[in-house]
Amino acid sequence: MGKAALTAPLYISVAWILMTSYQLFTETAVTSVVPYVNELLPSVGLWLVHRLDMIVFVTAFAWVFILSSVIPSVILGKERGVLAQFAVCLSLTFSSIIILDVLRVYLGIQVNQVFQFNALFDNPVLAVGYLSLPYALMFALDFRSRNRKKKKETLERLTETYLETAEPIEQKYQRA
Repeated sequence: MGKAALTAPLYISVAWILMTSYQLFTETAVTSVVPYVNELLPSVGLWLVHRLDMIVFVTAFAWVFILSSVIPSVILGKERGVLAQFAVCLSLTFSSIIILDVLRVYLGIQVNQVFQFNALFDNPVLAVGYLSLPYALMFALDFRSRNRKKKKETLERLTETYLETAEPIEQKYQRA
């Protein structure tokens, strides 16, 4: 728990920055990608134009989902209780209020200054990369988890096989 106590503020700060920036820039990124989709696939582009709010919501939700799933497991470990996970997620939410105040009061940074970075996401290539980031993280985390599970199962099978074969050999030497 000592390591978690030291790294928790770092994880929470990074999560807050990613969550907040994703919420601020998602709409700009989506609105810059849709016209290019409309050019390539007009029927899909038309459908997207009429559902921009839904696409922004789903994309922003993907990022919030990743962070609210990963950060508690990093801080608390795999065997975390629901109340502990709630406390970590609540601290993420609460820290957003505190960090905004710290930025404003101590560093003199206003949130509207952050909106200057919206121009980056007018570039459709950067916007697609930005919008695909939470999905890429989901795939990477899932792939990593599956690989770990396979390695663990392989190790358990090897251990079982070794113990099954070692037992008769030990009995053979004990008789002699």
